Amino acid sequence: MKFFHGIKLGGLQQKIFNLMLIFIIALIGVYVTVSLVLQKDLSKIVQDASEKQQKSITAVSEQTMKTAVAASMKKTTALQAYIADDLFGDVRIDVLNLRSFAEELFANADSFPAHAFYPPNKANDGVPSVQMQHETGVDPSQSEALGLAANMSDFMLSMFKNSRYISSCFAATPDGCILFVDDRAGSYIAEDGSVYDFEVRSRPWYKQAVEAGELIFTGVESDAFTGIAGVVCAAPVYKDGQLVAVVGADVFLTEISDYIKTTSSYGGFVCVINEKGQVLFSPNDEGSFKPELSADAADLRKSENAALAQFITEAMNGVSDVKNIPADGKEYYMVGSAMPTVGWTVVSAVDKGVTDQPTAQMLKAYDDINKEALGSYRDGAKRATRTVIIATVLILILAITGALFVAARVVKPIEHMTKRINALSGSDSAFEMEKIYKTNDEIEVLAESFAALSFKTREYIKQITEITAEKERIGTELALATRIQADMLPNIYPPFPYRTEFDIYATMDPAKEVGGDFYDFFLVDDDHLCMLIADVSGKGVPAALFMMAAKIILSNNAMTGMSPADILNATNAAICSNNREQMFVTVWLGILEISTGKLTASNAGHEYPVIMHAGGKFELFKDKHGFVIGGMDGIKYKNYEIQLEPGSKMFLYTDGVPEATNFENKLFGTDRMLQALNENAGSSPLEMLKNVRRAVDDFVEGTEQFDDLTMLGMEYKGGAL
Repeated sequence: MKFFHGIKLGGLQQKIFNLMLIFIIALIGVYVTVSLVLQKDLSKIVQDASEKQQKSITAVSEQTMKTAVAASMKKTTALQAYIADDLFGDVRIDVLNLRSFAEELFANADSFPAHAFYPPNKANDGVPSVQMQHETGVDPSQSEALGLAANMSDFMLSMFKNSRYISSCFAATPDGCILFVDDRAGSYIAEDGSVYDFEVRSRPWYKQAVEAGELIFTGVESDAFTGIAGVVCAAPVYKDGQLVAVVGADVFLTEISDYIKTTSSYGGFVCVINEKGQVLFSPNDEGSFKPELSADAADLRKSENAALAQFITEAMNGVSDVKNIPADGKEYYMVGSAMPTVGWTVVSAVDKGVTDQPTAQMLKAYDDINKEALGSYRDGAKRATRTVIIATVLILILAITGALFVAARVVKPIEHMTKRINALSGSDSAFEMEKIYKTNDEIEVLAESFAALSFKTREYIKQITEITAEKERIGTELALATRIQADMLPNIYPPFPYRTEFDIYATMDPAKEVGGDFYDFFLVDDDHLCMLIADVSGKGVPAALFMMAAKIILSNNAMTGMSPADILNATNAAICSNNREQMFVTVWLGILEISTGKLTASNAGHEYPVIMHAGGKFELFKDKHGFVIGGMDGIKYKNYEIQLEPGSKMFLYTDGVPEATNFENKLFGTDRMLQALNENAGSSPLEMLKNVRRAVDDFVEGTEQFDDLTMLGMEYKGGAL
């Protein structure tokens, strides 16, 4: 950059001016040249292009319309199927929760007294209420199962009130009684005030659930009292392999039917096909898609219309592609999407004749516009030729003046900004707005950005300094907490070097810095070894604090000489007395009589222990679980005994072992755990735990550990040698 008599030569200002001047001159020259050349030929080109465009528009419009309709139909149909399937999916979850509650209730029947139940009361019509009916000749007062099931009354009432979809929920007993919740009490009472009998075991949902032995959805059937079409989701409940109840929920299909009736417009409609290929819901009153609920309704998969039959078959297996299907004298675009939960399928159809109408209208409008535009162009071209010469001169003069002004206005603030930024240093790191930057354009925005960035940088440095110091403090405290927790558990091996009757080893690897799992083993006296393993709900610091409290309470109670069940009873009472956070812990606790090998144990909701008797192999010992510690006050736990012979081994673990998950989201499982134990069944407790941990690590292949992983192994070698 040089100066000549005070005039700056080169530099950004001159470059901007030169660039703008060259661009404007070139633009004017190109415009004039192209205008003169194209003006002569444009009329003929427009005429030829018009014919080609009409053909192209026809093809492209048809394809575009088909593509748009296909995309819209496919998304709409899939969404409708998803929403409907979501309805049945929610109902399925509600019924599974109801079954789980019933299984727990019947499994612990001794802990729950019979609950009161009442027949329908007409005063409750329109109000959600718990009601009871029975079969003809059945005395509900003699039903023990009904009184026990009535303990679910509050749960069922809450489930009914909180569900958007179910019209009733129920629990039926094998002796012909049913407890249910709905708001239609008046439907079950005759004119003389008596309550209708209800043949429970004859209903399709009862028979299908018992025959299947698992959760089922019935076909569409009419409600026994209201006549409204609906679907029932039901599941059997078993205790010790015996049927004790059938639970479920009704879903009225009125909303789906009403919605489907509104879809018939603009040559299209939506219908629902059931798992038998029959039309359940449709707005059509005639033709192939007329709805029929009878058992002998036509199966569209077997239709004489081969294209329709194939389309319905494909749609029922998933989401079909959009197909052109002839039906009932018309040609339709059709797409279908399956609802896996109930086996139904949503089908959307649009009349192809309706979608072709915009193309014809577009062609006519285009032809009219094209003729008018061509005439206007010819008139305008003549006027434009005269105007171009005058405009070119004026533009050139204005462009030169503007280029000089813009170049100066842009460059000066940038030059000042550059000098100020270059002057910034460690002691002077603040860039601030000045008057020269107030240009009301991007330069002012850039200067404001520099000023804001300068301020944020200083604040960021300050915050980073503070955050770093705080992070170091928290890291130090977590490291100390990890060491304290590790020191709370037995960690010196061998723990009893002077005792040859048994060998024991345990490990605990938390998923976070501190964990909620723990184990313990200690001698209650010279002939009794107490072993326990536990898993606190949650993770991290809260679980670790709860773990320490639970461990201390368990250990203190164990040292009093109580049985395992009494230890768990006392611990549960202590924790429930002050458990505002509602945390809980699963516990397996056993006391080994060293001289005889008799192991007395009790289980509070923990994983099954693994036992290997001498000369055998490791197997799950499926003991009877009690409820978790801290879950409910007043729970009573029970003891059971296992006789160990010299050479017998035991493996205890938390759910972090079988629930270890690999990158495919698959669980390690108890089968792989048993396989790892039995690969070297003769190994010591230390090697036993190493074998399982090695198998878990190989399975997860480096996937981040999700849960605490705790294991305890013990080998009984016999009485004093």
